[in-house]
Amino acid sequence: MPDTVQNSAPETAANPVKKARSREHELARPNPGAGWSMDLLDLENPTVIPPAETGFVQEAGILRADNSYCPRGALWRNHRPLTIEPQIPRRRHVRVLDGKWLWGGVLWMHFGHFLVESTSRLWGLDHMGDDVQGILFIPKRPKTGENVVSYQRDYVDLMGCDLPIKVLTKPTRVQQLIVPGQGFGLGRIIAGTGPFRKSIHNRFGQMIHPDGPERLYISRSKLGFRKGSLIGEARLETYLADHGYEIFHPEEHDLATQVARYKAAKQVIAAEGSAIHLFAMVARPDQQTAIVVRRRSGATDQIETHLQSFAGITPLTIDALSRTWKPHGPAKKRMWLGEMDMPRLQDALFTGGFLGDSPQNWHSLPDAEVMQMLGDGYELVETTHSPQMEKRSA
Repeated sequence: MPDTVQNSAPETAANPVKKARSREHELARPNPGAGWSMDLLDLENPTVIPPAETGFVQEAGILRADNSYCPRGALWRNHRPLTIEPQIPRRRHVRVLDGKWLWGGVLWMHFGHFLVESTSRLWGLDHMGDDVQGILFIPKRPKTGENVVSYQRDYVDLMGCDLPIKVLTKPTRVQQLIVPGQGFGLGRIIAGTGPFRKSIHNRFGQMIHPDGPERLYISRSKLGFRKGSLIGEARLETYLADHGYEIFHPEEHDLATQVARYKAAKQVIAAEGSAIHLFAMVARPDQQTAIVVRRRSGATDQIETHLQSFAGITPLTIDALSRTWKPHGPAKKRMWLGEMDMPRLQDALFTGGFLGDSPQNWHSLPDAEVMQMLGDGYELVETTHSPQMEKRSA
């Protein structure tokens, strides 16, 4: 059986112009509105190559039966692929896997990257027959091996799928591999293709009933500073609890519980972070949502786009940071710490309809307390000077 592409002109040796254009088309970054991101490619006897080394960009992916590279299997982020053409393995090093499999791509252990990048091919489940054996991934980090953790299995289950998840750690020739285009990810593809959004809406969490309060605060306070944080979040939680918000730490609950909480809430306030991506997959347009920014980053824009495209929600994004800190030396923005201007945050939430009248003014942490929390491991990145908000009348 030759390689076939659904919803796309087939490649043929008799038409080299069309073949060249197809190759050029495949190498373009994924587009949520058109192109290969919405196609399905059916490959016979391709070889899947996992990464041999840990790195941001890795030689890994899919080789066709003739050992030519299949760029449709690559993981793209923003303007470039993170998996690039691998070397052809020696035949004696190649394993054989029988049956028909769905290409899942790169399996991330980081929760946020798993949600946004490891799920991007699962829309292909809508087009698979009963004869499929399972979902194939390659690990992002070779040291994780064939490991599949509970939330990864749970996510696939919540897609209404009980197929096995198989992680390949050695070059493997697969009898038949269905390669859905990358329908989701980081960059402009964060809006998701129509087929991907449809699959999430029709499948993900459909069996989970709403369970929880109408007001929910999605917290990061128990993750610690090493993963980036909001300075003063514990104090914020106390203030929000006084307004009837449940303080919810998603990492303490399985995915089903998280989905149930997110479905039940009518007002959601969330510390900026990965948990919002899961919320966006089950959210509704009538859910009032606010994001408390913890670092000034393009990641905020991606979260906003995800919410708007999938749920029709335009969140109230609140940048109420008075100071931003980072670990000494080079440090990625996700490790930065945002210190909250509590009066400014209170005013924004009140104006946005997330808080009722209250006689209590919110107060920022004293400098001495901030310095004690930070110790000597952080340096100041920037300061935002803004007038303190006047006390609200009850």
